Amino acid sequence: MARGMTHKIAAIVLAAGKGTRMKSDLHKVLHPIAGRPMLLHLMASVDALNPAKKVVVVGDKADQIETALAGSAGLAVQEPQLGTGHAVQQAEGALADFDGDVLILYGDVPFVPTATMQAMIERLGAPDAPAVVVLAFEPADPLQYGRVITDGDRVVKMVEHKDATEAERAVRLCNSGLMAAKARDLFALLARVTDDNAAKEYYLVDIVNIANADGRSCAVVKTDPDDVAGINSRAELAQAEAQWQAFKREEAMAGGASLRAPDTVWFSWDTELGRDVTVEPNVFFGPGVTVADKVTIRANCHIEGAIIGEGCDVGPFARLRPGTVLGEKAKIGNFVETKKAVLGKGAKASHLTYLGDVSVGAGANIGAGTITCNYDGYFKYKTEIGENAFIGSNSALVAPVKIGRDAIVGAGSTVTADVMDGELRLVRAEQSVKPGWADRFHDAMRKKKAAEKKA
Repeated sequence: MARGMTHKIAAIVLAAGKGTRMKSDLHKVLHPIAGRPMLLHLMASVDALNPAKKVVVVGDKADQIETALAGSAGLAVQEPQLGTGHAVQQAEGALADFDGDVLILYGDVPFVPTATMQAMIERLGAPDAPAVVVLAFEPADPLQYGRVITDGDRVVKMVEHKDATEAERAVRLCNSGLMAAKARDLFALLARVTDDNAAKEYYLVDIVNIANADGRSCAVVKTDPDDVAGINSRAELAQAEAQWQAFKREEAMAGGASLRAPDTVWFSWDTELGRDVTVEPNVFFGPGVTVADKVTIRANCHIEGAIIGEGCDVGPFARLRPGTVLGEKAKIGNFVETKKAVLGKGAKASHLTYLGDVSVGAGANIGAGTITCNYDGYFKYKTEIGENAFIGSNSALVAPVKIGRDAIVGAGSTVTADVMDGELRLVRAEQSVKPGWADRFHDAMRKKKAAEKKA
């Protein structure tokens, strides 16, 4: 059921809960894992199925979810929140003209693999035509999960932990809450669900028992517990981050990168590393980083929104901000910060430098302590440095300004006008020399100090 197949699929994603355990002004499903909101991790996996429809059921902080989705899915509002069955019902209007297979997912269960969703859809289309497919898992400790009682892969009964017998509680197969059903079956069954329970809520799991009572079959698909781990608290968010990072580190090393201290390297969801890349300890990759082959990233670097070319050397203690592009074998050294900085092949900024809104030509050398003065308090301006230019230490380049190819800017200069190709620019006060002045000063001060001690 991969992309391009004719089977129509819709996804209903439940995200109406208040997420009170997060204790946050940000909606629970928008808390990031590896720099990406957990909801968008899930939506990316859904998109790989090429769904015809996507509906996110919202309630609390609906405006935040609408902004994050940016029109990529429809919204249905659940107000008040009367249970999972009631939540799914809110998507019925959005799917009124849809006659295909429906996946029911949860915005706080972000790491369901596309292959698992695909397996649910394929089981739904099997010859025995189950009314509902339930995604189940076997945790190490079943805790308070609802149980799935099966005969083979047929669901005999769905039972909440509090209502289960001792024999049923001994069953380790648990309900993830994720399901698949054909649209026509799903909403017909939901219409028959009641709130005849202690919580006075409409439970989604009841559709399985209703279908069974009708003499229809329901089936189970099993998955790994990690694939259906829900995130409801900051601690669970941290656990999910750790799980994701561990997977990404293994993937990076399997792809040919060397991580000197893997547990200290943090990746973003879209980080790309080439072959024979070496990453030293305590490196953080924010979103939007691509690293080519044979790059060395030394310890304690923070890199975000940057493209690093083949053979580059970065750090230690470097910060590469969005818009940084390093050409082949460029070097960014210790305590160098870049932002919207494009460095040509072999260009170097080795120490204690800020390069913002700048293009640096191939082979240019930026001396220690150099800064591009790119902001006047209102607007940003660009600095252009030509090929093989040499910028002396402790120079300030006041943008907008151009430094020509092969030009030299003397150390300690503040450059406010363009420097031509091959030109030497010195912007310094003339040195004043006073022979013997320092000796006379020291003598006078020592005598003064001695006199004070006697007094």
